This record gives sequence, C-alpha cells and structure tokens, in this order.
Amino acid sequence: MARLKSVKTDQLDDVDLRILHAIIVAPRAPFRTLAEVIGVSDQTVARRYRRLAETADLRVHGVINGQRAGWVDWIIRIQAAPGSAQRIADTLARRSDTRWVRLFSGGTEITCVLQARSAEQRNTLFLQGLPGSRHVTGITAHSILHVFTPIEWYGEASALSDDEVARLRATVPGPGLTTMLRDDDDPLIAALARDGRAPVATLAAATHWHESTVRRRIEELQRGGLLYFDVDIDDSFLGVSSIMMWLTVEPAHLDAAGRALAAHHEVPYAAATTGPTNLAVSAVFRDTTELYAYLTTRLAGIPGLRSVETAPIIGTLKRAGARESPLTVRQEGQEDDRLRVSG
Repeated sequence: MARLKSVKTDQLDDVDLRILHAIIVAPRAPFRTLAEVIGVSDQTVARRYRRLAETADLRVHGVINGQRAGWVDWIIRIQAAPGSAQRIADTLARRSDTRWVRLFSGGTEITCVLQARSAEQRNTLFLQGLPGSRHVTGITAHSILHVFTPIEWYGEASALSDDEVARLRATVPGPGLTTMLRDDDDPLIAALARDGRAPVATLAAATHWHESTVRRRIEELQRGGLLYFDVDIDDSFLGVSSIMMWLTVEPAHLDAAGRALAAHHEVPYAAATTGPTNLAVSAVFRDTTELYAYLTTRLAGIPGLRSVETAPIIGTLKRAGARESPLTVRQEGQEDDRLRVSG
C-alpha cells in the first residue's frame, strides 16, 4: 500500500508531492504521461523521480494479491533475545516470501508479512523454519482474513485535482478479467517485485518473452486483480513515523470497526486477523502529540473496541518488494544466528 503522507518538508515541494500522488494512481505510467498531467516536462519528472529514489527510498513494487491468488498472507510477530533481533530480522528480509520486515521499540520484537502459497509451505516455515534460531523466544502467527484499506492510499490531502486523478486512472487497466497465476509468471513477478517500473524490455529479458507478451500479461494480471503496485517512500523523509497497533474488537463489531479505521486518513493498512488480537493496524503520525490525540479520540470511538497495543516502529529492513540494500557479511568466527529456513 502506498505510503505517501502529505506533509511539507524542506526536501519536498509541491511538484514532488504531485509526482508522488501521480505515481500512486498510475504506478507504471511513463514519465511523459505523468508530466502531461502534472504540467511539467518529462525530464523534470524523471530527474525528480531519480532524486526521490536516491534520497527518500522511493520505490514501486509489483505485489501479488495473495487472497485473490488463493495464497494465505500471515503477519508474524517474533520476540527475540536482546541483541539478536537485528540479525534475525536481516535473515527474514533475505527471504523471497517476506514483506514489511520491521523492528519495534525495545529492539526485541520483529514483525513481518509472509505469503504462503500452500499449506505445505506454511507448515514447513512454522514447524521447521522460524523456530530454528535459539535466540527466538516467542512467535505469534496471525492469518490475514480480510483487508479493509484500499491499495491506493495517500493520506490526508490530495496533491492532484479530481480531473487529474481521473486522467491518470484512465491509463491503468481496470478490473473485469478472469485469469489465474501460471508457473511461468514467476520470473515476471520476481522482476516486478524488484522494480515495478522496470521497462518492458528489461522484463522481456527476465522472462524470455516478447515485449508484447509482457505487456499483455501484466494487463491480464492487473485486470484479474492478481497484481497490484505498491508505492513506498521513507516515512522519516516525509516527517512522519509509523506505529503498529494490535486491536481486540468484539466479533460482532469487527467488520464495522475495520471499515471505520479504513476511513481514517492516518491509517494506510487495517486487516482482520486470527490470533490473540483480531485487528492489525498500521498508522502514521507527525509526533507523539498527534498519536495521543488519535488514541484518545478517534480510535477510542471505534465500535466494540476492547483493548489496544501500540508499538512504534524503529527500523524497516524490507518494505513491499525485493530487498535491495546490501546484506551484512558474517565475519569469520561470528556466531550464526540465521533462521534455518528455505526461502
């Protein structure tokens, strides 16, 4: 889900905001198309996109809709012994089936999203993989039952007009096609996970398909609701911090609570889950004063709310797509804390 929060900073001006909003609406639109809508040159869009990628970690990632594909998405909470969480989180970030690997306040808890394509893969991970490190002191697995928030999210303000958004949306394949994932889609999915804006020629080389086949297959997957594009940017660059909240809501009010949270501009993600809590929520705030106001007013009014656990995020090792940052090389003689899992 897109991570744009409309906050003015010394590093972000109106053109930057408009480019971010445009990419969220039409993630694979050519720079020329974005420029025509925004009202600047395509060279300006390309230059600023590259700058934001370098300084603010702006990325576009292709993501498979696990529920539509028949996969099961899990939110995994891992408690680790002091001093070992960073290395365990680093190992999880290397896996191809993880997303949103994060460290939380206190430095002993890790949370990640994992996609299991089958019950066998799930069982192998839970029974043989995650408990493989003796530094893991506890694991909680929450199966994601329903996601309430839309894929396209950009916070409390719109940088583009309704007409500009409509023009961009007209370039994006709409829903309506029935299709299924195929085994030969894997190279395409992997390439789009690394770079959702990769040129068609690059994707054709990765898949050994003709460029027209690549274009057609991406459109088929989008129209079938199997593929979407996640736009990520460093929260700190925008002057906000992310908070994870674990809510317990009375079952009779779960759907109403999830829908209410999805309408809050602070909330880019809200999902019903299994586990000791039944609603997982990610939210962004400028400061603790804003967080306190939210907890004591808007969140307090959620129907059926029984309890809330908040956990500030202190580090993100992996976002929606494939990890690109260099991995720490284990030195000779250093204790191996890697989880023994197959990725």
